[in-house]
Amino acid sequence: MFNMLYRFSGYFLQLLRNSLIAACVLNFNRAIELLVISLVTLFFLVWDWTMERYGNSVWEELYPIRNCLRKNWIIYVSLLMTVVCWLVLDTAKRGTRQLMSFCGLLVLVFLMLLFSKHPFKWPVQTLLCGVGLQFVFGLLVLRTSFGLDALRWLGKKVEIFMSYADVGAEFVFGPKYVDHFFVFKVMPILVFLSTVISILFYIGLMPWLIRKIGFIMQVTMGTSPTESMAAAGNIFLGQTESLLLIRPFISRLTCSEIHAVITGGLASISGSILGAFISFGPSHLLTATLMSAPASLAVAKIFWPETETPSSTSVLEAASRGASNAVDIVANIVVHLISFLALLAFVDALLSWLGEMLDCPELSFSLICSYVFMPLSFVMGVSWEDSFIVGELIGIKTFVNEFVAYQKMSELIKRRKAGGPEYVGNVKQYISVHSEAIATYALCGFSNIASVGMVIGVMSSIAPERRADFSSCGFRALIAGSVSCFMTACIAGDRSFFFTFICHLFTLGLICINLINLSSINLSNKCTFWP
Repeated sequence: MFNMLYRFSGYFLQLLRNSLIAACVLNFNRAIELLVISLVTLFFLVWDWTMERYGNSVWEELYPIRNCLRKNWIIYVSLLMTVVCWLVLDTAKRGTRQLMSFCGLLVLVFLMLLFSKHPFKWPVQTLLCGVGLQFVFGLLVLRTSFGLDALRWLGKKVEIFMSYADVGAEFVFGPKYVDHFFVFKVMPILVFLSTVISILFYIGLMPWLIRKIGFIMQVTMGTSPTESMAAAGNIFLGQTESLLLIRPFISRLTCSEIHAVITGGLASISGSILGAFISFGPSHLLTATLMSAPASLAVAKIFWPETETPSSTSVLEAASRGASNAVDIVANIVVHLISFLALLAFVDALLSWLGEMLDCPELSFSLICSYVFMPLSFVMGVSWEDSFIVGELIGIKTFVNEFVAYQKMSELIKRRKAGGPEYVGNVKQYISVHSEAIATYALCGFSNIASVGMVIGVMSSIAPERRADFSSCGFRALIAGSVSCFMTACIAGDRSFFFTFICHLFTLGLICINLINLSSINLSNKCTFWP
């Protein structure tokens, strides 16, 4: 039986190889995509086979180098400070907005350090590598022609892929389904992507990909396997679905790990909802989702440093459960939007009524949010003229819902593309493309009050005995998740190529250093988590 299966696999691989060669011979340009996919798949298959057989031996041989470099961390911190000082001067020469974004990033990190739960116990490695990975991702997709072309290509492919949901929507709701855009156009995309994610879990591709990304974050940032796995899962899954990846270990998490897990969920969006947001119009959402994962771990660990001894484990369990039922997700989104929009309208009417008593009838919740978050928007690199509107979007996202914020932002994008007047009665009608990009990154996350209650409820149902610990981490996790998104927006707002290029080179050095600086990981556990 085994010989027959082995022989069948050999024939199948030969068929794939011959088909690839034939496609390249017939039309090489047309077959480039298939060739790239095949080469990437082959690389990871060979990598897995090599690490499974020789991974432990290589790891043990690197111990003397790890031990030597670990003692020289002061040199690397000094080098970092030198580079940062030079970058401040270099960025200042290139424009005030770029310098403002860079200063905004430093201010956000400083505030997290200042109000840390356990001051002076900050994990420097996690902070440096977390921000460094953000710069790496930002450089690759925002600052290089290859990255920009790849992002545009991927964006087009995603749009084509999501358009297949229109076939089912039109069949069920009729040709005029776009008249009810949100329910009949956006929600079917969510259902379609949720189905695809479940299939990827069933065939094992999604757990494999999450394990690879989780390993990269673990070895570079020095976080525990549980935290890293949850953060990697948040790139593709929702804040509640990713908890299933670590469900067996939730009851044994330390308070710092709980805080990191919740923060990671609030700083990201799920893969299915990502498709719904993209349909609203904002670009760069794919990049924002990827960049927020390491940022959430970095911010979470400096805002609530580890003071306990985490359980060292690296087993991927419960991944095959897949995404939650798409019908429940759609129903929850629609119901929450109806309730939140109705509540927001009532609050606006109440504030307007109170404002009339003070000769300020235009008083509203959005107006209050605009003034409260206006300085934050400006610090992230938004122009002063646009910071009022972006502050309003941040407030709506934090206190109401990210769907409402992106829907309002889509209206601004449509006005700009329509080419109408920029001001109507001294009221700005849309924002610049640069401000749109920063707002897109700042809004890309579940960090709102309702989501905090949702994730605490899910974790409490899994481990009821830890309910008090989950609740105590909620408020800090909301702040940390929001700051993670704001840091990503600051990096997107810095348009200096040399800034990100130097940080890219330096970060690669840090990654190499920390990759061999993993003596805290048990060799007996590496085989199950090694990618």
